[in-house]
Amino acid sequence: MIIGVPKEIKTHENRVALVPAGVIELKKHGHQVLVEKNAGLGSSYPDELYVEAGAEIIATAEEVWSRAEMIMKVKEPIAKEYPLMREGQILFTYLHFAASQELTEAVMKSKCIAIAYETVEKADRSLPLLIPMSEVAGRMSAQEGAKYLEKSQGGRGVLLGGIPGVAPANVMVLGGGIVGVNAAKIAAGMGANVTIMDVSLNRLRYLDDVMPKNVTTYFSSEGNIRELLPLMDMVIGAVLIPGAKAPHLIKREMLSIMKPGAVIVDVAIDQGGCIETARPTTHDDPIYIVDGIVHYCVANMPGAVPNTSTRGLTNVTLPYAVQIANKGWKQAIKENKELEYGLNIANGVITYRDVAEAFGFDWKPVSEVL
Repeated sequence: MIIGVPKEIKTHENRVALVPAGVIELKKHGHQVLVEKNAGLGSSYPDELYVEAGAEIIATAEEVWSRAEMIMKVKEPIAKEYPLMREGQILFTYLHFAASQELTEAVMKSKCIAIAYETVEKADRSLPLLIPMSEVAGRMSAQEGAKYLEKSQGGRGVLLGGIPGVAPANVMVLGGGIVGVNAAKIAAGMGANVTIMDVSLNRLRYLDDVMPKNVTTYFSSEGNIRELLPLMDMVIGAVLIPGAKAPHLIKREMLSIMKPGAVIVDVAIDQGGCIETARPTTHDDPIYIVDGIVHYCVANMPGAVPNTSTRGLTNVTLPYAVQIANKGWKQAIKENKELEYGLNIANGVITYRDVAEAFGFDWKPVSEVL
């Protein structure tokens, strides 16, 4: 199979879908790899390393898309790339369809085969291709939130860890999954008082056992969120419903009970955000203020640390890419239930229920498109 790796063109997106070691692995299985010129440069992988690994360097994205049978990316295609998708071509990347009707319709129109990293699911319901980026985004959320609490950045002027004689900041983490746990770890490690909220009592019992002493667990409900919000200096939204739009846990009118200059970091923005006032921002222009509350809603947070992120991502995506390339998408999905969950759209038909329900579209089970 011919695998194409175009350069990411989303603002400040420096990750790349395949490292040179991945090229070596695909070549071992007899596949051809096309890498767009300078695709890996942002992650500290120059073209020479790809050439040494056996890849062919291609001058333009258009040629990569036109020649490749499978496109491997990091972020979903943007409008400029929509015309490059074609019928029967496999698109293997993060897609987050439920957050964008425009993207969903463009992929349906192209009739390509869209396999989304974020919905590949194991039998234990874990999301193996989302975990490393969730770890990065969770850890970054506390780091970035701490920065934007500084007065010069529009925040309250609070040091996350405090100092002797001055209390540390209070941080609320909404969601006790991978993102939430990593956010809480870093915030707690910086000395903040952290409250982590979740709807699963079993999860909260586990977190109560393993988290540091400055992390408190709390059952997530609107009443409890309202009770705690006035005390918080930072809120981190870390809620995920696989493939579906995130629920709004903090409504606009709730901002009025927060401290002026408090910071909200909505990591769930890729799936529409769990804060009603959240809208996607970029690394170029990461924050905005609503009702005196600083909002940080960068949709590709791991893109700011591309070397770490690229290596973490390709560790988990490569084995699935090899399966798809070796067997073709239909056979790979038939033999691997995890990949079946990853198929979102095939030949213009939505095959993932939550994506269809987000926009009121029709859908069909995967079995009907194989």
